[in-house]
Amino acid sequence: QVQLVESGGGLVQPGGSLRLSCVASGSSFSMSTMYWYRQAPGRERELVATITSGGGSTTYADSVKGRFTISRDNAKNTVYLQMNNLKADDTAVYYCALRRDYWGKGTLVTVSS
Repeated sequence: QVQLVESGGGLVQPGGSLRLSCVASGSSFSMSTMYWYRQAPGRERELVATITSGGGSTTYADSVKGRFTISRDNAKNTVYLQMNNLKADDTAVYYCALRRDYWGKGTLVTVSS
């Protein structure tokens, strides 16, 4: 059974940075595409970023391109989301997903002055 645990969320001022981490249990991490999603209050869940199993290919939502970077460390079963130049619209609960089959419980990011 795969478990995903996100961390790194918090309160940050506009223009600030945060790095989210997601640690996966189990042996399937290194063979799996990983995703970061987010869900803001009153909105549907939105795909933020994707990274393939070896880390060689990444994709981003237009709203975060140039500001967010997804990466992974397969030796640590961990996927990261580096978020720079944060905006109020980035406020949401951020979730990681393994193959979209398994989901973490999320970590809250609040961007506010």
